[in-house]
Amino acid sequence: MADFLAELDQIIRDRQRAPQPGSYTNSLLAEGAPRISQKVGEEAVEVIVAALSQTRERQIEETADLIYHLWVLLAHLGSPLDDVCAELERRHRPA
Repeated sequence: MADFLAELDQIIRDRQRAPQPGSYTNSLLAEGAPRISQKVGEEAVEVIVAALSQTRERQIEETADLIYHLWVLLAHLGSPLDDVCAELERRHRPA
């Protein structure tokens, strides 16, 4: 599981370094933080709606969309996935 998330992070960063014509990731990155942030917000709302009234399959699909768009936003902001993971680890270590 974590391996694929790291792979997805790498794919997004590769698109950032070497844009590919027709790439949805590249179109988001080109539009910048306002558009990517909008997509993160839209997907977050869709996750909530799915959680409250839709099937498990739809919940998974919407959650995958949210994670993808969040990863694109992190790449755009220059915030490596490793930094986010390190913060999560820090929060869950015994004091």
